[in-house]
Amino acid sequence: MARANRRLRDSRYGRYVDGPDPLAPPVDVSEALDAIGAEVMAGYSAEQALREFLRRGGRDQAGLDDLARRVAERRRELTQRHNLDGTLQEVKKLLDRAVLSERKQLARDALMDDGDRALAQLQLDNLPDSPAAAVSELNGYRWQSAEARADFEAIKDLLGRELLDQRFAGMKQALENATDDDRAAITAMMADLNALLAAHARGDDTREQFERFMAEHGEHFPEQPETVDELIDLLARRAAAAQRMRNSMTAEQRRELDALAQQAFGSPELMEQLAQLDGALQALRPSEDWSGGEQLDGQEGVGLGDGTGVFQDLADLDALTDQLAQSYGGSRLDDLDLDKLARQLGDDAVTDARTLQRLEKALRDSGTVRRGADGRLRITPKAMRQLGKALLRDVARRLSGRQGARDLRQAGAAGERSGSTREWAFGDTEPWDVTRTITNALTRTAAERPGASGPLDAGTASAGLRLNIADVEVQETEARTQAAVALLVDTSFSMAMDGRWVPMKRTALALHTLISTRFRGDDLQLIAFGRSASVMEIDQLVGLEAKWDKGTNLHHALLLANRHFRKHPNAHPVLLIVTDGEPTSHLESSGEVFFDYPPHPLTIAYAVRELDNSVRLGAQTTFFRLGDDPGLARFIDSMARRADGTVVAPELDDLGAAVVDSYLGSRRPGLDF
Repeated sequence: MARANRRLRDSRYGRYVDGPDPLAPPVDVSEALDAIGAEVMAGYSAEQALREFLRRGGRDQAGLDDLARRVAERRRELTQRHNLDGTLQEVKKLLDRAVLSERKQLARDALMDDGDRALAQLQLDNLPDSPAAAVSELNGYRWQSAEARADFEAIKDLLGRELLDQRFAGMKQALENATDDDRAAITAMMADLNALLAAHARGDDTREQFERFMAEHGEHFPEQPETVDELIDLLARRAAAAQRMRNSMTAEQRRELDALAQQAFGSPELMEQLAQLDGALQALRPSEDWSGGEQLDGQEGVGLGDGTGVFQDLADLDALTDQLAQSYGGSRLDDLDLDKLARQLGDDAVTDARTLQRLEKALRDSGTVRRGADGRLRITPKAMRQLGKALLRDVARRLSGRQGARDLRQAGAAGERSGSTREWAFGDTEPWDVTRTITNALTRTAAERPGASGPLDAGTASAGLRLNIADVEVQETEARTQAAVALLVDTSFSMAMDGRWVPMKRTALALHTLISTRFRGDDLQLIAFGRSASVMEIDQLVGLEAKWDKGTNLHHALLLANRHFRKHPNAHPVLLIVTDGEPTSHLESSGEVFFDYPPHPLTIAYAVRELDNSVRLGAQTTFFRLGDDPGLARFIDSMARRADGTVVAPELDDLGAAVVDSYLGSRRPGLDF
């Protein structure tokens, strides 16, 4: 027991790193759905609306724009903090220290010949300003100070380590205080690497050659590539960053470093091997950015190796910027490179990105959005119903404060039962016939059991009963339409221009949801009228984009509404008209649209005549006047008096509640709702 407790105390718990956190709470798509629905109603496509929400994020969720801002800040911090003089500054520092130590030694060396001292001092006094030229001139100098000699040799060692660190990250630290054997091992590694890349370029490299190379030199590649292509990708990214760093230097800086590089490790062969490596990598991976550059104007100098790392970071940040922009065809949040994001911004950014990925996946997988046959993303009917229910709840809250408000949870009768039953079909809303359904299940179960004597034998009862969808029967009803409702919504450009576009759509969706879920016996027709009028399904109207199209054709809309009423002669006609302008167009007998502004008397006459037809059909009419135009107010008031209807001038936020309240109040007295 004590041993078990000791093992328990030795346990360690850490962060889960093998992919997404399996214990992460599920994402809530309701906020996203509301936002997407609002954007779609404003005229955006579902694809644009989804992208906009992911960019903006939610109340408690960072979006892509926030991640992109942090990437941009990180990039700006790198470019404004560093400059490319680090290696030259370090060389100059070591050189100045060596010369100063040598001068001190010459001054205190009493045994030195005066002529030799004067000659040495003259050589030191006349060193060129260029660090590369000074190092070259001092190559044959006989140092009197051991400290000065060590600093001068450190220059060559530094240059060799920096050049290798440009191509192999971490080499600068690994080769500090390197011995001749260490340098020989690096020379052997470079020769073997160039041979491997040459064989790969010819197409005659083997797996065994790669594995042998990694077995001998793998310690120089902490990333542990598993194939020669992974090794080439790794080296090419680093070499391309080194080239971009070189491109970013001034011509003078390049000349100085090129001259100094010839003396790295005291071995010109190193430069030849590195040049061969760069050429091979550029040929094998031409798609890397070998020609770019960047202006670094900070105060902190970076060496060749660290500077190459900075340019790799900048390349990572540029790639992340493109990924976060999601501006290329077929972009998905799964394209985000989370490893790069973690390196550049830390684990918090990865958590935000993973949450956005899960949210996008949940929206697609939950049936909220789907891609149509044309490849475009659309809101599904399921999502449309969810949006409608949310809008209806908002309408109910607004109505709850009004006198005489009705309970929207109560439904109207769907029809009278006929006494017969039939097999259930997809979309049926009639009640189940439980007796017939259970009997069907018993009969089927008994028939499926071998040796069963009948549907109610003991074997069947003991085996249990499972319902199949084919067992279900529903009670047939005689359809009885209670009300024929025509909602006419103005879709002229002024509705969009004056901010009435989205409230109009929200109103239509709320009324459609109410009737399709609570008053299924009623028949709603949505009619949009601009220059001309057309009957629309709810998804068409919700996704309708505003167009610059002059005309408010109330006449055509009333024609379509009256046709709807005539199709339901036994229903109570309800006419609801939402508009912000007087009629300026009408439909000619030829089918052509006539337009004139200001409103032509003939256009007014056509609209009045069709409204009279609605009155003769018994329509109960309500006008919803949007805006404060006096001419519109006079026209609407006169039309309402003629139809013995009512006029409502709601605020935009209250339009949905006003229309729903009018619909509920206009249904036949005595109906149960």
